[in-house]
Amino acid sequence: MALKEHEISMLAKFLPANTAEEVIDYMHSHKIHLSIKKERRRILGDYRPAHNGKPHRISINGNLNEYHFLITFLHELAHLLTFLNHQGRVNPHGQEWKNVFQILLKRFQDKKVFPEDIEFALDKSMRNLAASTCSDPFLYKVLHKYDHKTDVFLVEQIAIGDTFKTDKGQVFKMVEKRRTRFLCEEVKTGKRYLFPSIYEVSKV
Repeated sequence: MALKEHEISMLAKFLPANTAEEVIDYMHSHKIHLSIKKERRRILGDYRPAHNGKPHRISINGNLNEYHFLITFLHELAHLLTFLNHQGRVNPHGQEWKNVFQILLKRFQDKKVFPEDIEFALDKSMRNLAASTCSDPFLYKVLHKYDHKTDVFLVEQIAIGDTFKTDKGQVFKMVEKRRTRFLCEEVKTGKRYLFPSIYEVSKV
C-alpha cells in the first residue's frame, strides 16, 4: 500500500485530480513500465509490447498538460489492449484500436474529469478518431489552452506580418493564411514554407 501511495503522489502532478490511482491500477494489472520523457517534437507518447522478459512499455512526454497527458496515456493503453487481443494482426489505428480507446476515454468522461470544452472536443473527435491529438487540429487547439507554457504559441496565433522563431532557431515572417496552412517566409533566406496551424513556435 505504501508503494502505491508513493506512486500516486509521484504521478499525480502529471494527471487531472483524482485520476492517478486508476492510472496506476492499469499499470499494475497489465505490468506496464511508464517512462516520462522530455519533449519530443514528432511524438507525444508511444507503446512497445512486452518481450524477452521485459514488461509492456509506455512513454509519455512530461511537458504535456494534465488533460493531454491522460488522453495520451489512454491512447497508448488502447494500443496495449488491442495488441493483447489481436497480437499485431490489425492496423495500429484501425477500428479495433478506436473501439478500445473510446471505451477507455468514456470511463473518464463519465467521471467528469475533463473541462466542458475538452469534453466537447473529445465527443467530436470520437466520431472519427485520429491517429494522435496532433492529427486532430480542433482537439489539439482546445488542449493547448491548458498548457502551462507561456512563451509557446500556435502558428495560427501569429499575426500577418509578425515574426516568430521555431525550436531550431529559424526566424520566419507570417505572410498569409491559406485554406489549412500558413505561408511563412524565412527571414534569413527568403525561402517560403507552409506551416500547419497547430505548429508550436515562439514570438520574436
